[in-house]
Amino acid sequence: MAGAAEQETLFLTELGRRVRHARTVRGLSRKLLSQTSGLSERYIAQLEGGQGNVSIILLRRVANAMGVRLDDLIAGQDLTPDWQVMRDLVAQANPEQIAAAKALLAGGALADGTVPKPRVAVIGLRGAGKSTLGRLTAERLGWTFVELNAEIERENALSVKEIFAIYGQEGYRRLEQAALRRLTEHPGPLILATGGGIVAEPLTYDLLLQAFFTVWLRARPEEHMQRVRDQDNLPPTGDHATAMQELRAVLASREPLYARASTVVDTSDVPIEVMVDRLTAAIEARFGTQDRRRSA
Repeated sequence: MAGAAEQETLFLTELGRRVRHARTVRGLSRKLLSQTSGLSERYIAQLEGGQGNVSIILLRRVANAMGVRLDDLIAGQDLTPDWQVMRDLVAQANPEQIAAAKALLAGGALADGTVPKPRVAVIGLRGAGKSTLGRLTAERLGWTFVELNAEIERENALSVKEIFAIYGQEGYRRLEQAALRRLTEHPGPLILATGGGIVAEPLTYDLLLQAFFTVWLRARPEEHMQRVRDQDNLPPTGDHATAMQELRAVLASREPLYARASTVVDTSDVPIEVMVDRLTAAIEARFGTQDRRRSA
């Protein structure tokens, strides 16, 4: 039994790590997660610390005894036999097979893995300059600029805050993906400013990476924090140390995801004109200058 007990401890530790990572990569504090989930901050802290409720261990024992996967028992809907076969096949597939399957299932703009038209998406943490730099660069190139959150609000006649209040995080992400899919059909050159947390949604982010030339606007954590304070007119007071610690944790959890972008533009310690120059240069290096449509 000692071996089984050790495995269960490791399971709870790994479960806690995954919960903590999922929360952090989405930019959620324990307090906010507590409010939206109806669970206490103390329970969430215990869960992330590898001290989850014993019920999950008991359910795991039931699954092991039956020789089934734990996620089969807790899925939100009945899993079809085909889905279970597909899942197991994917787990055994090599990278080339997975890429071929993704292309086949995605279809449309993703079928050949190329960007059919000049479409650029800027990604990065809040305060990276996505909206400002995206808009200014689009004006310089004569391209269309779209802010994804504004597009979601326009399509649903609701503010982002209202969407979260009515539909929750899952509902917002569903609307975000739907809006992004429609934008992949945009007929002309486009620069898209995304939300910082889009990288936390695997299917949505993969769609973005395949259908857009993605640019990570990278900056130092201190610059991110100062820009957020400037945007929101926050006073330079309060628990700055805690806010910086949370920001660094979010950035650390998202960096491997942001790093999947097509290219990186560093926006640290330079004036905004230089940032625009760098973003413009990155776009022109990818698409050339033939699509530039400056007004006379």
